[in-house]
Formats: sequence, C-alpha cells, structure tokens
Amino acid sequence: MGCLVALNPDVIVTTGAPILAALHRQTKTIPIVFTMVTDPVSDGFIASLARPGGNITGFTIFEHSFAGKWLEMLKEVVPNMTRVAVMQNPDHPAWNAYLRAIRAIGSGMGVEVTPAPASSLAEIEAGLDAFARAPNGGLVILPSPVGTLHRAAIAAAALRHRLPSIYSQRSYPASGGLMSYGMVQTEALRQAVTYVDRILKGANPGELPVQAASKFEMVFNLKTAKTLGVTVPPTMLGRADEVIE
Repeated sequence: MGCLVALNPDVIVTTGAPILAALHRQTKTIPIVFTMVTDPVSDGFIASLARPGGNITGFTIFEHSFAGKWLEMLKEVVPNMTRVAVMQNPDHPAWNAYLRAIRAIGSGMGVEVTPAPASSLAEIEAGLDAFARAPNGGLVILPSPVGTLHRAAIAAAALRHRLPSIYSQRSYPASGGLMSYGMVQTEALRQAVTYVDRILKGANPGELPVQAASKFEMVFNLKTAKTLGVTVPPTMLGRADEVIE
C-alpha cells in the first residue's frame, strides 16, 4: 500500500475492509472511495455515515444484522438443518459482529452455530472436514478476500461433504456453491465512479455521505442442489434473480 500512496494519486478506489484499513494507516490526505465495507464507523474509518470527515467515503455492503438473513434463507432451503458452520477470516474487522447476528437468529431456529476460522485454504478444508463429521449441517461463508480467492475450492469441499451452503456473492454459485444473496457488485462500482467524478471536480470526500447498497441479487445453482438432494422451494425460485442450471 505504501507504494500506491507514494504515487500520490488524485483518488484511490478500494474494495473491502482489510484493504481500506491498510490504506487508512498509510494516508490521511489522499481521497479514498471504498465499496464492500460493512461498518466503516465502528471500524474507525469515518466519523459518521452522514458526514464521514477526513479523506474517506464510499458505499457500504450491508449492516452486520444482514448476516442473519443468510441463515434464515439457508434454513428455508434446508429445513432439517440443525447445525451451521460460519466461515470467515478471523482477522476480518466484522467477524464478531457477523457471528453475533447469526447466533441471535440461530437460537430462535434451533440451529447450533459453530465459528470456523478461515484464514487460509488449508484451514478452510480442515474446518469443513471436522464440521462435516456430524449430520444435518450447513455452511455460511461470510465475505472476505480469502473466501473470494478460494471460492471454487470452498464450493467443491462443501459439495464433497454434502453441506448446503450460502454466500454473499454470485461468484460462489457460479463456481459450484448452492446459493448466494448479496449486493450487485457492478452496481457498487458504478456508484463509486460517481463519487470519484465528484471528488475530481472538487468535492470534499469528508462531506460526501456514505451510502448503503441499493441493489441485491439472489442466485441458485440447481445442479448443485440436485447433487445435494436439496429441493429449493418454488417461492424462493420465483424470487431468484438468476438460476444456474
């Protein structure tokens, strides 16, 4: 990040909290527009959503409570699920907040929530091997660069262990995962471009309010569903934005 900052660009566009955290440590003057960050206030990147202050503004992915929605949707597809592994890099700033939201929903559904650290592919595969030894399990993969990088391997491991899984990005079911629900990433980038344009025309990033995601999509991979022996309810298929067959 230091090399990028040393170039002294007019604006930096970044995705995700870990990269934003690194940039935040490097510069307090170069304007930064972020996307795919959950809670920039709690993470200390900005003062408030309405008036960020400083040199950072952008577009949030969703609130922490949104994580409970993933468990609700997975339970709707797999009613007999009584256990769920929640995977994410434990160094991710939103890890504990996501877990709290999922546990709150899980307790009301009778679903046991098991944290599964995922800082590397080896750790992911070991965690899935251990979790899958008992029946009626499911898998929630929280957003993180590590998960995105290894999405095909994660989807393959989940399928091998017959674990129905839900993800935050379309790229997962496109790589063989069961389903996803999350913001449309191309929309986030389009929004970022509008802020870059305003900053280049003289706007102060500290005065541009941080905005929430406005478009979400639900995607199913029916080939994976068939392999798992899962029947996606027609009501959910009717709400889907894309069905991969």
